[in-house]
Amino acid sequence: MPTASRTRVADLIGDRTLSARSVLATALLGADEPHLTVGELVAIASLFGISDGAARTCLWRMVSHGELTGDDGIYALAGSLLERRQRVDEAARFDDTALPWDGTWELAVVSMDRRSAADRLALRKAATALHLAELREGIWIRPDNLDPDRLPTLRAVLDRQCVHFHGAATGVPADFVRSLFNLDDWTADARRLTAAMLDELDVEAVDADDFSYKFALSITVVRHLQLDPLLPAELDPADWPGHHLRSTYRQFDEVFKRQLGGRG
Repeated sequence: MPTASRTRVADLIGDRTLSARSVLATALLGADEPHLTVGELVAIASLFGISDGAARTCLWRMVSHGELTGDDGIYALAGSLLERRQRVDEAARFDDTALPWDGTWELAVVSMDRRSAADRLALRKAATALHLAELREGIWIRPDNLDPDRLPTLRAVLDRQCVHFHGAATGVPADFVRSLFNLDDWTADARRLTAAMLDELDVEAVDADDFSYKFALSITVVRHLQLDPLLPAELDPADWPGHHLRSTYRQFDEVFKRQLGGRG
C-alpha cells in the first residue's frame, strides 16, 4: 500500500488511536440496522486490539449513559447516538431525499434576553447539526429545503431560544453563499477524502493498521458529510463535490463492511 496516499489525508484524520467507545459507536452508526449482537461488536473490537472484557465493559457503560440499549445480547443505538445515526443517514443519502426548493430561506434569531454558557453551546451545536450558518452573533440562516420535522430534539433547542422567520430572497450572490457556508474549504477536504477512499477500494485490509486506517477514514468522511450544508441544487457551485463524496462513501462503506465481516 503506497504510504503517500494515506499520508495526504493524515491531517484530516488526526490521531488514529481508536478508543473502545469510538469503535463500538462507529460500528453501530455504520451498520445496516442500528443494532448488533454482542458477539459481532466484540469481534469488531478485537480487530483493533480491544479485548473482550474491555469491549463488554464499554458496552455496559454506554448503556448506563443512555447511548445504547441492551436486550438479550443485542445492543441498539439510543439517545444522542441514535439521533447522530439519523444525521449520518441524511447526509449520506441526501441526493436521493432532497426536497424541492421554492426560494424560501429560514432565519432563526435568538430571542432570549439572558442565556447561560450551556445554552449558547447547545444552540450552536443544534444549529450546526441542522445545517444553519451563523450570519452574525445570534442570527442563523439557511435555505428552507430540509424537512422541518427531522431531528426533533435538536429542533426543540433551536425553537426554545429563537424566533423563526421564513421568506423568499431573490438574487442572493453566489459569493455570499460560498462565504457563508465556507464552501471552498469543504470542497477541498471533500476532494481529498474522496481520493483517499478511491485509493482504498481495491486494497484488502490485512492487519490492525489497515483496519485502523480505514475505520478512521470512514469516521472522518462521516463527520465531513455532516458538515455538508445540504444546499438546494440551485445554490450548489458548479464544481460542488458533495455528490461524488456521498456516492464514493457508499461504495467504500460497502467494501469495508465486507472486509470487517470476513475478519470478525
